[in-house]
Amino acid sequence: MSSKVHKVNPKDRAQLNQTPVTFARVAGLFRPYRSKLLVVSLIIVTSSVISLGQPLLLRLIIDDALPYGRTTLLELAVAGMILVSIITGVLGVLQAWLATSIGQQVMHRMRADVFANLQSQSMDFFKKTRGGEVQSRITSDITGMQSVITSTATTIAANVTTVVATAIAMAALSWRLSLLSMVIIPPAVWMTRRVAIIRQSVTRQRQEAMSDLLSQVEEALTVSGAQLIKTLGIADARQRQFESASASLSELELKSKLAGKWRTAVMNVTFASVPALIYLAAGFEATSSGLTLGTLIAFATLQVNVFKPTLGLLNIGAEWIASLALLSRIFDYLDLPVDVPAPRHGIQVPGDHLLGPVRFEHVSYRYPDSETNILDDIDITVAPGTSIAVVGETGSGKSTLAALLVRLADPTEGRVCIGGFDVRELDHRSLTALVGIVSQDPYLSHTTIRHNLLQARPEATEDMIWNVLTAAQIAETVERLPEGLDTVVGARGHRFSGGERQRLVIARTLLRDPKILILDEATSALDNATEKEVQVALDRLVLGRTTITIAHRLSTVRRADRIYVLSGGRITEAGSHTDLLALGGLYAALASASQTNNGLDSSMPTPSAPQGADEHRLSFSPN
Repeated sequence: MSSKVHKVNPKDRAQLNQTPVTFARVAGLFRPYRSKLLVVSLIIVTSSVISLGQPLLLRLIIDDALPYGRTTLLELAVAGMILVSIITGVLGVLQAWLATSIGQQVMHRMRADVFANLQSQSMDFFKKTRGGEVQSRITSDITGMQSVITSTATTIAANVTTVVATAIAMAALSWRLSLLSMVIIPPAVWMTRRVAIIRQSVTRQRQEAMSDLLSQVEEALTVSGAQLIKTLGIADARQRQFESASASLSELELKSKLAGKWRTAVMNVTFASVPALIYLAAGFEATSSGLTLGTLIAFATLQVNVFKPTLGLLNIGAEWIASLALLSRIFDYLDLPVDVPAPRHGIQVPGDHLLGPVRFEHVSYRYPDSETNILDDIDITVAPGTSIAVVGETGSGKSTLAALLVRLADPTEGRVCIGGFDVRELDHRSLTALVGIVSQDPYLSHTTIRHNLLQARPEATEDMIWNVLTAAQIAETVERLPEGLDTVVGARGHRFSGGERQRLVIARTLLRDPKILILDEATSALDNATEKEVQVALDRLVLGRTTITIAHRLSTVRRADRIYVLSGGRITEAGSHTDLLALGGLYAALASASQTNNGLDSSMPTPSAPQGADEHRLSFSPN
């Protein structure tokens, strides 16, 4: 085997340099369970001391009871050996239960903390990170640490206690034979370290392969992924790619399982040979020093008992070194900075509070890794109950403006306020209750229609659900389904058409009944006929709410009280639909392009709100 294999892999070293795994941090994982660990330690010490009685009782039987026919002593010694076995067995079960319980609680806390920190990340993180990588860290990496986390502390404590206590007993019986027994420890440590470094490299490669495999599954076996594969006719190529990744993972799994097996075999042979050498040494006066047969057998028994925990300590050391990179990867996710931190003492706004205007006060924004502003000095005020529209070419910053209001990101400069409160100071529950958003990509969870709607308002009644479905123009469709509200919508809601998914999302937003509404390209992904159907539901949704419409299709913004035109992240025009057409600037050009592309007349009269819409809002409002 080449020497290159036994060096720490540069990737592992880089990972550990980036996120060091210190003893203090690992110990901190167990800090909440100090009292349980103390109990486990006491059990370990007690069990280790009691177990030393077995070889001593055996020596008593061989040297004193059997040669002299002392049956009473024999009976007591045998009873003592049985009692020691029973006590150590019971203590072993109790120790295993407590140790496993502590380890699983540590694992649970680690998984929960990683999940919580990932949930608090900005959208920029999820745009840059493959889904398979996230899944690998939160499942495979933590699972890979399970045996180390659940057994390290207790195994070290148990084995160290056993080794020390047994070594003392061995030295008391014969210090010469004890020295002979210890000669194999240095080479055992040396071989263990070599194996540990091999395992560390293989473990990292295995986790990377698992991450790649999970990413392929996520990309290929979803509705959108499967559709892309079928329409492009690349199923065979994807199959070959998956099989290659799976074969690599299988090979790495095999290497991981076999790494160190030769070392274990050599150590087992060595450990098995030492007792024979002890018996040989006992035959020479220089090393036996008048040992009795009982002492020799007791010593041999102790020797076997000390080798097993010694091997256990070496194995723990190997597993720990191999798992350092995994633990570093987990700590790396735990240490991710939060770009949009929750306020320490978030302001809670009562539901009946009369909100003031929505204000973007000289707001600028740029991505963390960019030097160019996506938005530059935006100043907009939206009075309560009014509507504005933000239009512009693709990449002008329209959706980013909406994202700042719902704190998917925070402005680089300036502030966004609702009723005089900076959104960064609002409790997230208050903010999400105040602001609802309907985007161009309606997302539904892979569960029932009922559960999807109740996500917005868990306490909603059956009547409230049907009222919002009716208002969203989707009630009849749901009624025709064999399972009605209990129909599973499928992955991302793809059991339904785009227009139906959008109306279900509108119903969910209505159920939440937000005071501020963002329509972010809500109909841009729909054809003209479906857009008109969804627009009826949107007309009911916006009534009585402060509304911000982000749009590329100008047909959806003409009725806004004020329209803002973004170009290059700045407001270049502002006014009503008629005023902006008369201005003859960018808005007029966009309107002309829209007329050409969609066959729309930009000068067509503004459509009126649905008849009886005000009365209908009163009938379906959850409040």
